[in-house]
Amino acid sequence: MRKLALLIALLLPVPAAAETVRLGDRFYEIALPANPKGAPLILALHGGGGDPDQFARSSGLAVAATRAGFAVAFPAGSGRGRDKLLTWNGGYCCGYAARKDVDDIGFLKQVIRDAAARFGTNGTGIYITGMSNGSILAETFAAKNPGLVRAVAGISGTMDTGHIRVRGKVPALIIHGTADENVPYDGGPGENSHTRTDFASVASVVQDFLAPWGSVRESSQVIDRKDDGTSVIVTDYQKGGRVVLRLMTVEGGAHHWPGGRKARMGEGKTQEIDANTELLRFFKAIP
Repeated sequence: MRKLALLIALLLPVPAAAETVRLGDRFYEIALPANPKGAPLILALHGGGGDPDQFARSSGLAVAATRAGFAVAFPAGSGRGRDKLLTWNGGYCCGYAARKDVDDIGFLKQVIRDAAARFGTNGTGIYITGMSNGSILAETFAAKNPGLVRAVAGISGTMDTGHIRVRGKVPALIIHGTADENVPYDGGPGENSHTRTDFASVASVVQDFLAPWGSVRESSQVIDRKDDGTSVIVTDYQKGGRVVLRLMTVEGGAHHWPGGRKARMGEGKTQEIDANTELLRFFKAIP
């Protein structure tokens, strides 16, 4: 059995180590699959106060995605110091980037162009995801650039639906815990939030991303396989026989990336789902 496992591991494509690319005073890290030419690109945005390396390690997304044939770019937010408390300008949040009105939409477009030119990744239609403050910008970017984004996956962060409208059809995956005290599921200020943001509700984000699709068919199921104090309600919204939005409500879930390094223990850390598995499955269904 051990020899078989070793043989399988040797046959699997080995993802390349992450490479750091400088773009003026900004940078991004990128992890490439064995064959990067034409590879679909995922932009993965760290949370507020994080950085590309921290997010890649804590989420485990680079390894999972490159093995599945995706390239993953981890752009860096901005702050007073290059590696200190980096944040994204998602409109109403967060930190330095929002206060200085940093053009993060423009920066992400630059990353997409550079990755395509430098590494040969597909730059005509990308996937985007993020955690917390990164999720806010991921959803905002998708809402404003539907022709560039094939699908978005927002984890534990809600865009400013009071001022942003989705400009076109973008398939969306939303994963959010009902016990999130940083970005509350029902909206409002978070008890553990480091900002004074009055966050939008998950329901308003769902409504905004569904609006361009018109009438949809709704179905739901419950995942409750682990004795961890959480369960997951999966609500699918379908149009023309395919899922255009999937909402994964983690009942009792806290502010975290399910399946990530920080989600292995503690109250509200669900073991029911793995965010990497879910978003890669969702992205693969939208070629």
